[in-house]
Amino acid sequence: MSSHGDPIPMTARQGGPLRGEALVPGDKSISHRALILGAMAVGETKISGLLEGQDVLDTGRAMEAFGAEVVNHGGGNWSVHGVGVGGFGEPDQVIDCGNSGTGVRLIMGAAATTDIAVTYTGDASLNSRPMGRVTDPLALFGTRAVGRAGGRLPMTLLGAKEPTPVRYVVPVPSAQVKSAVLLAGLNAPGETVVIEQEATRDHTERMLAGFGAEVSVEDTDEGRVITLKGQPELRPQTIAVPRDPSSAAFPVCAALLVEGSDVLVPNIGLNPTRAGLFYTLQEMGADLTFENMREEGGEPVADLRARYSPAMKGINVPPERAASMIDEYPVLSVVAAFAEGQTVMTGVNELRVKESDRIDAMAQGLRAAGVEVDEGEDWWTVTGRGFGQVAGGITAESRLDHRIAMSFLILGLASNAPVSVDDGGPIATSFPIFEDLMADLGAQIERTAR
Repeated sequence: MSSHGDPIPMTARQGGPLRGEALVPGDKSISHRALILGAMAVGETKISGLLEGQDVLDTGRAMEAFGAEVVNHGGGNWSVHGVGVGGFGEPDQVIDCGNSGTGVRLIMGAAATTDIAVTYTGDASLNSRPMGRVTDPLALFGTRAVGRAGGRLPMTLLGAKEPTPVRYVVPVPSAQVKSAVLLAGLNAPGETVVIEQEATRDHTERMLAGFGAEVSVEDTDEGRVITLKGQPELRPQTIAVPRDPSSAAFPVCAALLVEGSDVLVPNIGLNPTRAGLFYTLQEMGADLTFENMREEGGEPVADLRARYSPAMKGINVPPERAASMIDEYPVLSVVAAFAEGQTVMTGVNELRVKESDRIDAMAQGLRAAGVEVDEGEDWWTVTGRGFGQVAGGITAESRLDHRIAMSFLILGLASNAPVSVDDGGPIATSFPIFEDLMADLGAQIERTAR
């Protein structure tokens, strides 16, 4: 079922070329962080281009429950009147984060060092995901978690009464875990240090500095060492959210696969910790170019132009690139199904614990569509059949996962027979305008009767 209602079956099929501009929504990662840090600042933070998907809206409601004033002015323009670091009040309701692992883990971190009790829940998908990777380091501050066996939601976190700063080595690459610890460190005295052995998306560090926190980043023999001085007074900011590279992946990949296509996707964030998919596609031989490269709000951005690319080849994707494209592997596997040769993806065990087991979900559907897929715990390979050789003709399970649903719909645009998904409802969590945007480009995607 959909996260927030009855299932919405959808079908994609071949049609004409995709042409035009794809104005994808604002970056989800930055949108979450803008709302949370705005709520922890003193004064009014103004945000333009906020992603108005369900995940981000749930985070906004959580900030209101903590006492911040969150106002939607229309057209993607929002404001947040913050309550300051340590100023969160105890909510009188359960914090429902819907489908968002990013939202719940960052919110847990932000509230963990304030002496309040907060109960968190989500939809069936989120409530099945492990939270120990966040609650374990938060316990080092003095936070206590009370919840279901296996560290799963619903769960109550009792904030630390006298938080102590921590030094934490992130055991697996995870921007969510790193960010939760840093947000918790804001209300702890002294210095909180996070060490990551493999760099992950750095929006939290950049935005903390922008809001006036004293934060430093150093590359050492231990890894990437991030040091945050606790108990600052965060200054409100004016934030222009760039467009989301993870959402841009879908019209970009569709254009590469559909004959005759030429699509421009403007103003996409190209933070090097997020842009791994685009470099991977170029290495595969995609006709994908970066135009009008520039910097906005401390983040590199560019306009992406993607054209039909029937000569793509399979490659070995470097495992060290995984953190910069972890959400894009499902749609990459679709591109790999049409490329010649084998695409090898390693170091991707994080995919097993996303909104769904994304390796298994994509492998099952691609095999049903006639594509050879091999997999292990932290790797998978797709042996491409070449353009015009992918059968399609399947109904794939979305598994309450927005990226799985969209990836299979992109598959259907270039397969020999239509591809359906049992539920496209979860797409609204991150890309609420997906259907309209793809239709404007000329894609044949429609809702189908149950």
